Amino acid sequence: MPNWIGDAVMATPALRAIRETFPEARVTIVANPLVAELFTSHPDCDQVIRFDKQSNQGSMGEFWRFCRSLRSERFDLAILFQNAFKAAIMAVLAGIPRRAGYRTDGRGLLLTAGVPAVDKKHGLHHVDYYLQMLGQLGIAGGDGRLHLALTAEEEGRAVERLGAGQWIAINPGASYGAAKRWFPERFAAVADGLAAEFGVRVVLTGGPGEMEIGRDIEKSMKIAPLNLIGQTSVRELMATLAHCRLVVTNDSGPMHIAAAFGVPIVAVFGPTDHTTTSPLAGNCRIVRSAVDCAPCMLRECPTDHCCMIGVTADAVLAAARELWELRQ
Repeated sequence: MPNWIGDAVMATPALRAIRETFPEARVTIVANPLVAELFTSHPDCDQVIRFDKQSNQGSMGEFWRFCRSLRSERFDLAILFQNAFKAAIMAVLAGIPRRAGYRTDGRGLLLTAGVPAVDKKHGLHHVDYYLQMLGQLGIAGGDGRLHLALTAEEEGRAVERLGAGQWIAINPGASYGAAKRWFPERFAAVADGLAAEFGVRVVLTGGPGEMEIGRDIEKSMKIAPLNLIGQTSVRELMATLAHCRLVVTNDSGPMHIAAAFGVPIVAVFGPTDHTTTSPLAGNCRIVRSAVDCAPCMLRECPTDHCCMIGVTADAVLAAARELWELRQ
């Protein structure tokens, strides 16, 4: 699986195609610890194996031992959604006889079924990037939709955590870099506006690295939110977002999680390309400022962040109202 949560969610239509093409096969996912949580209860895979390159598994010795453990599983086919050379090396060292993926990162000779590389950065949505690879391998099927799953117990705990009322989520982070993040005070203005207008409660969501952003939003709000930033696991975040009536977010992994559960989304896009990573959902609105330098795909803005400055709180509120009225 890809290393980013959003990319992994966008690979779920391809995972469904694999399941339907090989209905009797045992499907195992290899993923980093965060991505692995997405699939611990998923109908399209039978097993999840965690590989943590940030821990000692990233050392050459531990990497070799990990590959040997994969060898004991006696896999018949490896499908590489990752583009990295190391992913192909892993499949080779695991003794997997058939290895399929894009011929990227100089790994073509390591693949037994290499697919010509395409540029996924401009024009081709990430979902189609994965499906196109499979299509060239003769693997097809599914409905093309994002798929995630929760247990009844996880859903119940989310209801207990949030309590009564209707909820909207404000998701202000983005792991890719600061350039993708809209401004805390504008998120706060949108949250206050929606809470006052529709009588909803507000939950702030995100990872541990975004706690300062959450505190800034909380300080700027007139109506106190429930701040869960850095307080949930990936599974708990999934359940929280699934329980919400609306999500206001940057281009981020949680945005795609919300899309997988059919939650209406207002997504603020700045330096990234909305044509390739927009939420795969009909009930979403993209809010962006059409400036000459966007999309630049940079993690940090080298100029004045005009792509984000041009996105006003009023524009995001208007998009949220439109989605809210559609749900009535």
